[in-house]
Amino acid sequence: MSLPLVATGGLVTPGDVVQVMEAGARAAMVGTVLLRADESGAVLPHKAALADAADATNRATVVTKAFTGRPARALRNHFTDAYSDLALLGYPALHHLTSPIRRAAVTAHDPERTNLWAGTGYRHATA
Repeated sequence: MSLPLVATGGLVTPGDVVQVMEAGARAAMVGTVLLRADESGAVLPHKAALADAADATNRATVVTKAFTGRPARALRNHFTDAYSDLALLGYPALHHLTSPIRRAAVTAHDPERTNLWAGTGYRHATA
């Protein structure tokens, strides 16, 4: 029995989806490109950072364990700069430890101290 191929990761334009479907994928999944949509559950500082980063292009993505103890790609910010090299693989303990910091940062509209999950195609995310 063969399983259907689902293409994920780095798909940000309709052309990307067409390309993977023509290459044999049965389905395509997008992620980051939807984060700024009204229907997204992303918090306002996250959406704003994605918009600012798309315009300024000064914010790169990094793979970090700093927020949860599990590697994930995010927009670089003060928190990732300060703690990525120090963070251990320790999910869910690190997730629970940083949760109050992240919650306070969201309340203060501070994108420098909260997780800004984003793939490399984040510049294509639009409202």
